[in-house]
Amino acid sequence: MKQFVMATLAVLLSFVACAQNKVNLPAPRKDAEMTLYQALQQRASVRDFKTVEVSDQTLSDLLWAAVGVNRNDGRRTAPTAMNTQEIRLYVCRTDGAYEYIAQDNSLVKLSEKDLRKSVAAGQGNIGDAPLFLLIVADLNKYSRPGPSTATFGAVDCGYVSQNICLACQALGLATVPRAMMDQETLKKELGLKEDMELLINHPVGYKK
Repeated sequence: MKQFVMATLAVLLSFVACAQNKVNLPAPRKDAEMTLYQALQQRASVRDFKTVEVSDQTLSDLLWAAVGVNRNDGRRTAPTAMNTQEIRLYVCRTDGAYEYIAQDNSLVKLSEKDLRKSVAAGQGNIGDAPLFLLIVADLNKYSRPGPSTATFGAVDCGYVSQNICLACQALGLATVPRAMMDQETLKKELGLKEDMELLINHPVGYKK
C-alpha cells in the first residue's frame, strides 16, 4: 500500500512539474497584412538587433508559421519526407530554453539558462537578439537513421528556415539563418539524444 501511495505521489508531482514548465501561447494570428510576394521582395539577412523583447503573441504567430499545425489531421505548415515530422523547433531567450509543441501551440521549458550566447558562438552582436530559434532534425523518427535520412532532415530543415525568414518579414521582425553555434553546450542543455541534429539557428528580433 505504501509503495502504491509513493508511486501515485511521484506521478502527481511529475504532472505538477510539467504544468509549471509549460507556457500556453496565445492562438496564432493568421492575417498578416504583407503578402507573400511582398515578403519575398523585402526578405534580407539582418545581424544587428534591438534589445526589445518579442511578445508571446508575435512569437506564437512566428512559431505557427515555421512549423505549426495547419490541418485537422495534424500536418504542418512545412512539409517533411513521408510526413515523418522529424523537425523539432527550440526557443532560446532571456528566461531560458524551450521546445515548441505544435500540437497545442505551447512551449515546454528545458533549461533555466540564457543560452543565447552559446547559440551566437561569439559572432558579433548577434547574441543581443532577444530570442533564437533552433531547428533540429530528429532522425530517430525514422526506423533506420542513416545518410539518406540525414539528407531528408537537412532538406526539411530548409523548408522551416524559409518559413521563418518570410514570417519574420511579414511580422516586422528581422532574422538571419546561421549554422554556427556551440553544439556541445546546446545539445547538453536541451537534452538532445543521439541522431538529433542541430542544423540551423535564427536570431530573431527587431532591426536596429
